[in-house]
Amino acid sequence: MKKLTTLFSFVFLVLVASSCKNEKSLQSYLVDTSGKEGFLTGDLPVSSLLTAKADVTDDVKETMQSIKKINVAFLKKTEDNTVAYEAEKATLKNIFTNKDYKSLGAVKAKGMNVKIYYTGSTDSLDEVIAFGYSPEFGVGVARLLGDNMNPAKVIEMLNNVKMDEGNFKSFGESFIGK
Repeated sequence: MKKLTTLFSFVFLVLVASSCKNEKSLQSYLVDTSGKEGFLTGDLPVSSLLTAKADVTDDVKETMQSIKKINVAFLKKTEDNTVAYEAEKATLKNIFTNKDYKSLGAVKAKGMNVKIYYTGSTDSLDEVIAFGYSPEFGVGVARLLGDNMNPAKVIEMLNNVKMDEGNFKSFGESFIGK
């Protein structure tokens, strides 16, 4: 009887240990990279990049208010950090294998690979994520956070806002360089 109890205890421990997942979330990745050497990270208020045109509807204003901020983490590729670049790219790819992240599409252009994901339901997004990498520029992720963002309304909003190109340009230069 003692052997049977020991056997069941061992099987129970193996099951408990194997059921514990060590999956890294995007949130923990963003926190871990903050202040990490070589990374450029930050939170951007949407209002610093987008402003409503003069005569927009209340729906457009409401949609803009549903978008809270953008989290960004980027590792610029250099000759000295090839191993770190590959490790970060693999870590992010692994994060996006989680079934919570649904694919919206992918783009490949000029050596850059960009994949777009979202969480939430198709009529009420919680976040939209752009994950990109290039051996020339680096690897990074940008996460747009909001409350119950409606994709159709977000597209309508984008057609009715002014994007501050100066802010986009300075933002891009700070991450990728001139």
